[in-house]
Amino acid sequence: MTMKITRKTLATHLFSYQLELAGKSIKDVIDDDRWKFNITITREEFLKFRDYSIKTIQKTLRIPKPKANNVFMSFFEDFGVRIKD
Repeated sequence: MTMKITRKTLATHLFSYQLELAGKSIKDVIDDDRWKFNITITREEFLKFRDYSIKTIQKTLRIPKPKANNVFMSFFEDFGVRIKD
């Protein structure tokens, strides 16, 4: 059973989703201080993550798309992995 996404669980859910795209889990990054540099996703995976995240943020926080995009960009600056070209 999947857990319902709430304001409290939104960041954890998005972080987990991003790691899944890279083939990793939260357990894989717990002991890795350089996880942000060691894990990469492709441009296509990033676009998929961005679209999913913005829709999820809009639905969960009940905000318009431009604000959801701002929230996503702030999240990705802090918790985003590298994008390989």
